[in-house]
Amino acid sequence: MIPRVAHFVFGLQEQSEPMHFMHYASIESCRRVLAPERIYLHHRHLPWGPWWERIRPHLTLVAVEPVAAVRDADYSRGQVPEHFRYAHHADFLRLDALIEHGGVYADIDTIFVRAFPQQLFEEQFVIGREPPVRDERSGESRPSLCNALLMSERDGAFARAWRERMAAALDGSWSNHSGFLAQELSEQMSAHVSVHAERTFFAFPATVSGLSALLRERHEVPAEALSIHLWAHLWWERRRRDFSPAHAGWVTPSFVRSARSTVAELLRPYLPERPAAAAAGRSGR
Repeated sequence: MIPRVAHFVFGLQEQSEPMHFMHYASIESCRRVLAPERIYLHHRHLPWGPWWERIRPHLTLVAVEPVAAVRDADYSRGQVPEHFRYAHHADFLRLDALIEHGGVYADIDTIFVRAFPQQLFEEQFVIGREPPVRDERSGESRPSLCNALLMSERDGAFARAWRERMAAALDGSWSNHSGFLAQELSEQMSAHVSVHAERTFFAFPATVSGLSALLRERHEVPAEALSIHLWAHLWWERRRRDFSPAHAGWVTPSFVRSARSTVAELLRPYLPERPAAAAAGRSGR
């Protein structure tokens, strides 16, 4: 029921820096591990740089426009800063892509680690649970589903219901229109959705300890895990330190080659072969 195609949303803002190795590795891991028939990149501004040149031939490009509901939303009283508005556009665009094409959607800080079993593709909609999330309005922790990895049949009932209710739930918070609304719909439409345990797609939680386990320590990936989400929005910027001292500048090919950390081992298969190693291999040495 679910087509074997994949979707990424990227480049909703002007790209002032070349495509990062981690973003390349996310798409390349999807290409190698999931082996989809097609990979769609839904973009407004195209990436550029050496890593982009490597992955571009494998992609089907889809130009998108800002989502009206997000463009017109009032961010003055919400908890999400104005400069993160692009993330809410992506919340809508991923559902639009799944409704139109069906397939697998992944955030571009997802690393695919194991082939998805056939039974997942026989579901109507697939989503993973994340740890309870603090409601930014009430301060209470609530059950939540995470939209960083989604699977859907084309024009699926769950995807359509979520998309139709999303604009009304957009309140300037991170979770109300995404994780909390998905949880609510999963209770109302249980026959149309398959909800998977945290370890399937989110084995390392979005906490200080979870990010330390990913970025600074070395841990085995659980046997049940199919993909790993890296939660890059919590540590990507150099000036942000509340979750991790790591930042995008850490995750370079040289770091990935040498570091003993979970993220380095996840990314290492997608490094280009060193010229000297390649030459030695060809000469039989």
